[in-house]
Amino acid sequence: MTLEGTNSYLLHAAGAGTGPVVVVDPGPADEDHLQALAAAGRVELVLITHRHPDHTEGIDRLHELTGAPVRAALADHCRQAPVLGDGEVITAAGIRVQVVATPGHTSDSLCFLLPDDGPHGSVLTGDTILGRGTTILDFPDGTLGDYLASLDVLSGFGSALMLPAHGPTHPQLGTVIEQYTAHRLQRLEQVRDAVARLAAADPSGRPGTAEVTDLVYADIDPAVRGAAEHSVKAQLHYLSGTTPAP
Repeated sequence: MTLEGTNSYLLHAAGAGTGPVVVVDPGPADEDHLQALAAAGRVELVLITHRHPDHTEGIDRLHELTGAPVRAALADHCRQAPVLGDGEVITAAGIRVQVVATPGHTSDSLCFLLPDDGPHGSVLTGDTILGRGTTILDFPDGTLGDYLASLDVLSGFGSALMLPAHGPTHPQLGTVIEQYTAHRLQRLEQVRDAVARLAAADPSGRPGTAEVTDLVYADIDPAVRGAAEHSVKAQLHYLSGTTPAP
C-alpha cells in the first residue's frame, strides 16, 4: 500500500544544505529514520500532509528530538503550533511554502506548493497523487467529489515538479493529473455499467459494494481487495449521493 515506503522531505534554502530545514511527513515510528531527519540540520518546522499513520506515527519522537513545532490540518497532529489553513503561506528555513487543501484521499489532505523551487516551482502532493499507480479514497472520510475538485485545483500548478509521499518524483505535475483524472472517469463509467448490469439481473435488489467490485476489479490482487472496495464505495456514493451497501 505504501509502494517503496513513505517519503519524508527535507526542505531548505538553495545552497544551505547544512542550515535550518523544514521536514514534511516524519513517517512511521522508525527510530533510525527519525534520528536521520533530526541530524540533517536544525529542524525549524514539521509539516504533515494528512492523518494516516505511515505519515504521522513519528511526530512525537521527532518533536522530542528537535523541539520543532508540528503543523497539520488536524489539531490532533499539531505540536506547539496552530492548524494549517488553506492558502496560508509559511516562511521557514529560508523558504516559502503555500498550503493547498486537497481533500479526497482523506478529508484533511494537504499539498504544499514551493513557488520558488526551480523555474516552475514544485508541489509536495502527499497521497493525493502518487509517483506510481493511483491513490485510494478513504471513504467515507475521503470522497470522490472532493477528490476530483482537488485535482482541478492542482491542475493550476501543472508545470511544477511533483514530489509525492510514495513512489518517484515526476517532472510535470499536470501530466500526472491528466492521467489521474482520465483514470477516475474511466473507473466511474465501469462502476456505472456494473450497477446497470446488476440491476438488470436483479431488479428487486440494490447492487452492493462487493458485487460491483467483483465486476469492476475482476482480476485484482486479493492483497489490495480492501482498497478496491473503498474506491468502489466512494464511486457509488458519488453516483447516487447515498452510502452504498456492503
